[in-house]
Amino acid sequence: MNIEISSIPNSREVSLSDALLNKDAYLTGLVDKVSVVKSEGWLQQLKDDAANWVRHSTLPTKKDEEWRFTDLSALRQHDFKVDTKISPDSAPFTAISDTRLVFVNGVFVKELSAIADLPDGVVVSNLSGLPNLDGELVKAYLAQAEGAKEVFTALNTAGINDLALIWLSRDVIVETSIHLVFISTDKAISQPRCLVVAKSGSEVTFVEEFISGNPEKDQQEVYLNNSVTEIWVDENAKVNHTRIERDSVEAFHIGKTVVTQARNSRYTCNAIALGGKLSRHNLEILQTGEQTETILNGLTMISGSQLSDTHSTLALNHPYSNSKQLQKNIIADKAHGVFNGKIFVPKPAQLTDASQLNRNLLLSPQARIDTKPQLEITADNVKCAHGATVSQLEDDEIFYLQSRGIDENNARHLLINAFAAEIINKIPIPSLRQNLTQTVNQFE
Repeated sequence: MNIEISSIPNSREVSLSDALLNKDAYLTGLVDKVSVVKSEGWLQQLKDDAANWVRHSTLPTKKDEEWRFTDLSALRQHDFKVDTKISPDSAPFTAISDTRLVFVNGVFVKELSAIADLPDGVVVSNLSGLPNLDGELVKAYLAQAEGAKEVFTALNTAGINDLALIWLSRDVIVETSIHLVFISTDKAISQPRCLVVAKSGSEVTFVEEFISGNPEKDQQEVYLNNSVTEIWVDENAKVNHTRIERDSVEAFHIGKTVVTQARNSRYTCNAIALGGKLSRHNLEILQTGEQTETILNGLTMISGSQLSDTHSTLALNHPYSNSKQLQKNIIADKAHGVFNGKIFVPKPAQLTDASQLNRNLLLSPQARIDTKPQLEITADNVKCAHGATVSQLEDDEIFYLQSRGIDENNARHLLINAFAAEIINKIPIPSLRQNLTQTVNQFE
């Protein structure tokens, strides 16, 4: 097994000088494909600016500090296409809510979507289903969060033709969950875009799920899923977010979740990563007011030769905030997990309480984890902690269960299930918890 625990410097966004000097033919080809469909007015200008940035950027390499454990060179071997063909009858998803939006390769599928009775002041829609007034409201938030010029984020923005929107007016509480399903098909480049705006005093629970279009084919489909989710949590608002990544084991998944938290807001993320030949989730939290609460729970389960990379950044810029992060990784065979967690606590963020823990379970001698928890603190009156642990299944624990009449295989699964349950049990939807528990039980 290979283990590395070290600190990391600040993440580097592509600078203007880099963008002007560099040009990547592969990226240029991708952005030319995704930006063919034209929009109108402000949205087209937004897309044009993003496309221009991508055309003068390059794909990250292992020479970039933030990507030194994640090699994207295999991506260049594939010529992905924009595929807008829709096959609603074969879409392989299980509905977990009466309110759902379903997209295939980024194209909204009305036949598979459903909107249950929702309180007044709630909008759940794709872009074309919005009246003009709501379009203006979207304009104030879409691609306005920090990090918009990161190369994959800009690529997604350049290809925006639709999006999943959840909009909550002031003091509206949505009792039921909202399910967003993003399906990708073979050889396609899929760019899901999600925008969630929770105005002051509102509450919502929603699930993002990323899946392959043809799971019957032994999950061998090759595609690129480049997703971006922007979440704006206004003062006293509460958002509970579950993110499930179940892509094909041959797919590439690059995901970005960026959250802006105002004063007294509450945000919870439960991120589950299961699929992808190469998957990466960038989770970025920006605090814009005091007394925020941020809970980040993550579970990665990979095997074979999969690589799964979780990068998180919490910028706690105001006092009296509370944040807790627990990332668990279960890694089998020759799979490779990466965790890169950063928490910034500058001088104004007095009386901050922040904790971060990465726990890893390696199921084979060839399994690998590179873990880099990091705190950067300049405030002098805070309570902060971070750490990482790496372990294997203990022989004495397996022997103990065997002595109680449980065979070795079931004993191993019981221990793995117990390790994963701490994260799965935090998901607020019973049917989803049950489904994920079954997935853990079948994990080899």
